[in-house]
Amino acid sequence: MNKLSKEKRNQLILITGLTVLVLAVLWATLIAPARQHLREIAGRRAALAHKLDQMSQTIKTTDRVVAELAADRAMLAQLEAQMGSGDLYSWAINALRQFKVSYRVDIPQFSQIDGPRSMPMLPQFPYKQAALTIGGSGFFYDFGRFLADFENQFPYVRILNLSLEPIPSLVPVDQEKLAFKMDVVFLVKPGDA
Repeated sequence: MNKLSKEKRNQLILITGLTVLVLAVLWATLIAPARQHLREIAGRRAALAHKLDQMSQTIKTTDRVVAELAADRAMLAQLEAQMGSGDLYSWAINALRQFKVSYRVDIPQFSQIDGPRSMPMLPQFPYKQAALTIGGSGFFYDFGRFLADFENQFPYVRILNLSLEPIPSLVPVDQEKLAFKMDVVFLVKPGDA
């Protein structure tokens, strides 16, 4: 560069500057927008590929979901077959008496049945509910087992408003006996209410 004349050197600097300026303008007007457009296309492509993977997974699991739905419908039909129908009062009393046979719990008190009526908790719920208040006595351990097993055996029945009180007794063994009172709320099969 030292051997170039001042005029040639200025021309070289001018050409270099213009070249850099042209390259900057080309970058700003053509290359940068094209790169941004390619990034957007890559993002959309990745989103579509993710959506395609989800759809593929859904298609692969369709048979399993259909099988689970059929099993759930069969289980629901089995539970509905066990639900109260017809004379709900006699059904409830018979179900309680048959269930309590294997437990040392005495249930002599049964109120009149309240219902069937719609369930206010869930809108458009296909089942109705009926309630019955029962009272009795039993030892704490026996009653606890009875209550836990009863709710596990009958998933469509709920125990509400449970009250436990000790029974005063002079016999030491009976001092651990409890009197109980509770509401038994059960779902009623659709169409029977």
